[in-house]
Amino acid sequence: MLPSLHLNSTLNCTTLNYSSTLLPLRGSRRRTRRDVANESLVPAAHPARRYPSLSASLAPAREEEERKEGALLPPPLRPETLPRHVAVIMDGNSRWAKARGLPSSAGHEAGYRTLKKMVELSCQWGIRALTVFAFSSENWTRPKVGSGFASPYLEVAANVCLVLYREGIRVCIIGDSSELSQSLQKLAKEVVDKTKNNTQIDLIVAISYSGRKEITQACQNIARKVKDGLLEPEDITESHIEEELETNCIPEFPNPDLLIRTSGELRLSNFLLWQSAYTELFFTNTYWPDFGEAEYVEALTSFQNRQRRFGQRIN
Repeated sequence: MLPSLHLNSTLNCTTLNYSSTLLPLRGSRRRTRRDVANESLVPAAHPARRYPSLSASLAPAREEEERKEGALLPPPLRPETLPRHVAVIMDGNSRWAKARGLPSSAGHEAGYRTLKKMVELSCQWGIRALTVFAFSSENWTRPKVGSGFASPYLEVAANVCLVLYREGIRVCIIGDSSELSQSLQKLAKEVVDKTKNNTQIDLIVAISYSGRKEITQACQNIARKVKDGLLEPEDITESHIEEELETNCIPEFPNPDLLIRTSGELRLSNFLLWQSAYTELFFTNTYWPDFGEAEYVEALTSFQNRQRRFGQRIN
């Protein structure tokens, strides 16, 4: 919130009245002892008070937000070196459940709670975008997988959106929605429409998503523009490709600064292949349902201790 100005409208007028009483007029008679005595009864003029300048009073609200975020950060995190965009491959729900003799659905339910907590912490700590890999296009090839199998994953977005709606979350769902049932497609659209004007944090949920397919579709869209005479082949740049990627739904932070994968797997699994060119990677053996605040702090601390060079040599 911008600081407000509390101006005393009577101050200057009162000061001027005192000044006209204390300053003798040109050509007035010589002051007597009685005059001096009378003047001593007049209150002394108050010194002019200083008020904040207009520019200082209208400082960007973001500075105040950063101050508050810094106060909420657990040590050793520092607000100035936090990643703006964090991506997560939420892996290990089924194995977490199997290790406890529980059905896979119990692992997914525990995973929902973990995601909810991670969104809350990201909001508190000032992270601006969070992309989560819920369901890949390759998962359709698993046995006993049908259109209804993706329902729990899409409900991640819906449940987190509805529970944390007042936190200002804007939800964006990427992936091939044509693979989903009509009811799931309707739910996805409802979630996106309901949160489209929120600005606190962007939550991107990847469902039936493929990084290779995303790049292929971007190239096809550009090829159509060339065919239609809207673009020359030699004018194609990386920016044209980025504009066609699904993650362009948040153009402010399209590429993740940090990518976290849980459950001990050490690969990207076709997730954000273009966007992760210079993303810092963090792998943990912790299953996703057990990934809590301590594990998140560990990942962010690892990120802050790295020197990001983006291909350049730093002396």
